[in-house]
Amino acid sequence: MSDFTEVGERVWVARYAWYDVNVTVVEGEAGLLVVDTHASTRAAREVISDLRRVSSRPVIGLVNTHHHFDHVFGNAAFREAFGHIPITAHESAAVDIEAHAAQVKQQALAAGEERAGEVADTQVVPADHTFSSVTAIDLGDRSVELVHPGRGHTAGDLVVRIDGADVLLAGDLVEEAGMPSYGEDCFPMEWPLALDLALQLIGPGTVVVPGHGAPVGLDFVQEQRSAIGVVAETIRDLAGRGVPTSEALAAAPWPYPSERLVHAVRRGFEQLPRDAKRLPLI
Repeated sequence: MSDFTEVGERVWVARYAWYDVNVTVVEGEAGLLVVDTHASTRAAREVISDLRRVSSRPVIGLVNTHHHFDHVFGNAAFREAFGHIPITAHESAAVDIEAHAAQVKQQALAAGEERAGEVADTQVVPADHTFSSVTAIDLGDRSVELVHPGRGHTAGDLVVRIDGADVLLAGDLVEEAGMPSYGEDCFPMEWPLALDLALQLIGPGTVVVPGHGAPVGLDFVQEQRSAIGVVAETIRDLAGRGVPTSEALAAAPWPYPSERLVHAVRRGFEQLPRDAKRLPLI
């Protein structure tokens, strides 16, 4: 069980210990919009139980900030409880969820994780309402705007702006519970630019809800953007000097532990255009 805390006018966030993931609820006259749905059907049923203490209005839609399982595996439970409600995500997230889900289930079972069974048993329900750049969801007396600021943590990241509340939901483009997560599907060279666009939507008093951890503000996002920018520019510099990918982590100082940047370096070297890379030095 977790309590939903109001972070803006009729906007509540609950922080769940499993994966330290946030689930956000926005209330309008038409009903409730839930942003991200937790990591399994069982976990999402707990979210729904917690949600009923916040508002008696029905859930009329879901939003997935990206395709990773800890944000989307609860989709089926919400459909089970509220009928065939629309699920909205960026078009890339809707495409990528199936392959990602299969990989996650296999890895969880192979590793013998404590809750592997419930992850493996979860029915995967991809988004059925997608967009490429910007879209809006009407909640009756207010609208919720979804913006794809570019690729970063994944190809299909989105941020959420809420009419009548100085709140921005940033998904895993921003993380407070730990360093930004550079996974096998990240875009380290584009992530700084995505945050630049997101920062245009953040004012001095804006509450920014990260994908994981406590809400933050403008200063925190600016600092994290700077560090993410350093990662990108360090990759660019090393590739431009002909340092081999295999030696890059040890060849420069990094703003984060180098062992957590393996995928960032590999993906960054792969994503740079050919004219930005020299042949490895002998």
